Amino acid sequence: MPRGLNNWTFKGVVDFLKEYGFQHSHTHGSHFYYIGSYGGKVRQTHIQYHGQKSIHPRTLKSVIAQSGIPQNLWLK
Repeated sequence: MPRGLNNWTFKGVVDFLKEYGFQHSHTHGSHFYYIGSYGGKVRQTHIQYHGQKSIHPRTLKSVIAQSGIPQNLWLK
């Protein structure tokens, strides 16, 4: 599993979201949208497909905020 906010790939983020019940909603170009609920709220987050490249830490912080899943769970 990736460490910190660095070295997260698209596949790692998708796998993590699926563990928390998020499901793929739709795709628009290279942006993949996932819908799920956390903390009693329905949330939508999107992830840009980067292939095997790491997702930039600032982009990952945005995904974390959109998902509602606390950052400490992402960093375990």
